[in-house]
Amino acid sequence: MAITDNALTNHEVTICLAGGAVLGPFNATWSQDNGGDVRELVKEYDAFLQGEKQHRFKFHLHDTYTNTVQTLVVNFEQVTGICDHVRLKSHHGG
Repeated sequence: MAITDNALTNHEVTICLAGGAVLGPFNATWSQDNGGDVRELVKEYDAFLQGEKQHRFKFHLHDTYTNTVQTLVVNFEQVTGICDHVRLKSHHGG
C-alpha cells in the first residue's frame, strides 16, 4: 500500500494512566512534511513495553485543522495504554 508524499492521516490519541485517569483524546495530523510526534509517541511506548528504557518524555502533537499543538510530557511508567485512532480516507467507487 503506497503512501503519497502529501498523504495526511488524522489521529485521535488517548493515553490511559495508572489509577484510571485518561488524557485526551488529542487530535493530531501526520504528514510527510509536518508529522509532529504522533507516530514517535506510539513507537517509543511500544519499545518501552518491550523492555527498552524511556528516552523521550516530551512529545508534540500537531493538529493542522485547528492550527494547534499539544505538548505532552509523559512518564511511561504511569501509562497503562495508548490508543491511536486513525481516520483513514474513505475510498468511494466512481
